[in-house]
Amino acid sequence: MKFLHLADLHLGKRVNGFDLLEDQRTILEQVLALCDKHKAEAVVLAGDIYDAPVPPAAACTLLDWFLTQLAARQVPVLAIAGNHDSAERLDFAAGLLAGQGVYLAGRFTGAPRQVVLNDRFGPVEFTLLPFVRAATVRHYMPEADLPDYDSAVAAALAASRPAAPRRVLVAHQMVVAGVCPPQLSGSETAPLTVGTVDSIDAARFEGFAYTALGHIHRAQRVGSDTVRYAGAPLCYHLDECGAEKSVTLVTLGRRGVEHIDALPLTPRRAMRHLTGPLARLVEHPTDTGDYIWATLTDPTPLPDAMAALRAAYPNAMRLDYQPRAGAVPDPDAALAVRGKPFAELFQDFFTQMNGRPLTVTEARAVRQLREEAAQP
Repeated sequence: MKFLHLADLHLGKRVNGFDLLEDQRTILEQVLALCDKHKAEAVVLAGDIYDAPVPPAAACTLLDWFLTQLAARQVPVLAIAGNHDSAERLDFAAGLLAGQGVYLAGRFTGAPRQVVLNDRFGPVEFTLLPFVRAATVRHYMPEADLPDYDSAVAAALAASRPAAPRRVLVAHQMVVAGVCPPQLSGSETAPLTVGTVDSIDAARFEGFAYTALGHIHRAQRVGSDTVRYAGAPLCYHLDECGAEKSVTLVTLGRRGVEHIDALPLTPRRAMRHLTGPLARLVEHPTDTGDYIWATLTDPTPLPDAMAALRAAYPNAMRLDYQPRAGAVPDPDAALAVRGKPFAELFQDFFTQMNGRPLTVTEARAVRQLREEAAQP
């Protein structure tokens, strides 16, 4: 059996005020093309299907289109809720959708949902464990001793009864390999406390041929090749500029996993980080449709710099300045400035940022502006 492992679609997400819905549709179109090319027999969505518990209508329409396309291809879908999703909303019409091969697990109700599919070697069991908190598991197992997150997830998995020799787990949690945390990205917004009750040891997943994880936005293995985060299919934070995104193709054979392949995805617009003087960045712009984060190295802040940047790159998302040498404040700066008058503080700040003191004319203008601001 071949199946595609995706996670963290975050449909409806905005980055720095930019709506990424068209970018997400482009990625989903590529996923469908990969399904056709590689003859995928199932698609796994390991949580955070939406970016918010109450997603915008356009995001719901996009998911409806994607699921309908997969159903038309007779490709089963196995999806769980992540921490960004509303478990109750995701469960809506789950019974009806199962008849079309779309299996949803939003709420945890005491045991993971189990779905058995068949290939030429026999049955394959998919165990669907949505995002759970330790308190949720304790609610259904009040007599069990569940002191932390790790033991709670272990108890939740133990509540399922194996129905096939080849088993695939779909989960959306913070998973570590011993004391080694996964590589994080700036777009993971949920608390990700490593080494405490908020994480689960990958050793808990022994007995599963493959564990399809969601929650971390960088594709990677956790402890072994068969415990993996698929990663988000798009860059969702500026610190991910240049990151290569992919969808994971898993091939199960008679005895377990035979191949794991990362199939590259091409974004509608790349996310790039440019550094240099503003004049050089806008002089000969290339790939002007990309999402741009610009760090300017000009010695002084420039008026209307963002307007100039967006004239060259209409989708510029962020502009900042590279700190000048020696401009990093001392750790005890708060003590040094305490009690200084405003004029002296502003003079020190301006000198630190620009490498020169205020002129007499500039100092007079600052004083006048402060007086005007103080007037009722």
